[in-house]
Amino acid sequence: MELVIISVFVLGYFLITIEHSIKIDKLIPALAMMAIMWAIIALNHLQLFHINLDLLKLEEAHLDETLLHHLGKTAEILIFLLGAMTIVEIIDFFRGFLGIKRLVKTRSKIKILWIFGFLAFFLSAIIDNLTATIVLITLLQKIVEDKNLKLWYSGLIIIAANAGGAWSPIGDITTTMLWIADKVTVFDLIKYLIIPSLMCMIVPFFIASRFKIFKGEFEMTEKVKDLEENKYGNKILFIGLSSIIFVPIFKVVTHLPPYVGMMLSLAFVATVAEIYSNKKFSLTKVDKDHEDESDHSPVHASLTKIELPSILFFLGILMAVGALESLGILFNFANWINEVIPNTDLVIILLGHLSALIDNVPLVAASIGMFPNPIDDPLWHGIAFSAGTGGSMLIIGSAAGVVAMGMEKIDFFWYLKKIAILAMVGFWAGYVTFMLLRDFVL
Repeated sequence: MELVIISVFVLGYFLITIEHSIKIDKLIPALAMMAIMWAIIALNHLQLFHINLDLLKLEEAHLDETLLHHLGKTAEILIFLLGAMTIVEIIDFFRGFLGIKRLVKTRSKIKILWIFGFLAFFLSAIIDNLTATIVLITLLQKIVEDKNLKLWYSGLIIIAANAGGAWSPIGDITTTMLWIADKVTVFDLIKYLIIPSLMCMIVPFFIASRFKIFKGEFEMTEKVKDLEENKYGNKILFIGLSSIIFVPIFKVVTHLPPYVGMMLSLAFVATVAEIYSNKKFSLTKVDKDHEDESDHSPVHASLTKIELPSILFFLGILMAVGALESLGILFNFANWINEVIPNTDLVIILLGHLSALIDNVPLVAASIGMFPNPIDDPLWHGIAFSAGTGGSMLIIGSAAGVVAMGMEKIDFFWYLKKIAILAMVGFWAGYVTFMLLRDFVL
């Protein structure tokens, strides 16, 4: 029966990849495979397991508890995503990004490429790769009008954001897991991975900068030309970004999930927006007599720009992967790889490539239980790099990729043909750099 469930997952995954060929929105196979997989589990009373991250082993679990567990974890990500996107849209409501756009004087496509690359790399280390992707693609949409050019920039932003998240304990969920499990410390994680992660970003960007698409200059969007600055724009920009940066600090201090801090940040930014707009606004009401955006609630206006299909697609994918995880398939598969392949570097590299196909969280959880190596052993830093950056090889291999896919309507096969090879080259360049530093320098 497990083979049937895996087949349903593979079929659903395949239908998602050929979305544009069959003219069926990707959320439909994502939701369908999720529901069918869990229905098979329920009807056949299959044994379910839960990964105990403290003991690093599988424990038997009940269906209702398992479903609530995965729904809760998925909801945490979706609520976090909604909060971050709402804050970004409130900033845009007050035209806060105009200040940054005014600072970007250049119209050179290559210069813009490198500016966004380094912004994604360092910003993701501070506010995590998911939020950094949201902020930068939103900014990109305000600067670049050409659709094809935006797709290229977005694809490379995914690579840079995932690379930047790998060397920070709060930049990616997998590095956070290793940090919480006392496998890495902040200083050594940065020392071992900042240069490999930088190589993972720089090499693909250097190759891409030679492409024809990045030659010459681009036209600024008409929206940017026509918009006037809001007197509160710079203040809201500072408050909004500071509130996002506050989220990981809140998590470290309170040990609460990141979405709680994001909701607190959203409440604060929304309150400031209310004061600045000199009017009350709600999440559910809007004045129908006014058509101008400035007459609407900042929060309401931002929420109307968030696409529900993308949120539902994310729900389907994560819950489907949760079904595979609960059956113990992913955990046992990771253990099997460790037994079959004696070379740890090969195991780590394979883990990176697998993280482009399936969720890297259970893979890393299994890795934590597989190796007895002490804290800050180079092995853990290799796993952090591999799991954090390997997801860039496919558009649905990382949270940053899934969000960018929804925001910019990136086609799976377009990404596979144009960006995947760059991400793979960057991954290998970064890991080779890591091995050289590990064996000969550090």
